[in-house]
Amino acid sequence: MTNLKLRQEELEILASYEQDEWQSVKKIKDEQEKYRAYARATFRKEKRVNIRISPKDLRALQKRALREGIPYQTLIASVLHKYASGLLSEK
Repeated sequence: MTNLKLRQEELEILASYEQDEWQSVKKIKDEQEKYRAYARATFRKEKRVNIRISPKDLRALQKRALREGIPYQTLIASVLHKYASGLLSEK
């Protein structure tokens, strides 16, 4: 394969694929629906919350969201949801 300019994460994924570490998902339709339900629950906007954060943190969140290709409010909501659900914890 040609050596493209890949980020470290992309290189790791490529190496994993080339080492045949990937497996097909059983019952893919069920899995897709499960993750669709997660996404709907995560991004359902039922309540408005106003918070104050430092300009430095806001800029960092906006930059991270830009790299991820999502609005920064969506990123913040996702992080809060993951933390509240126990999927995200402090190191």
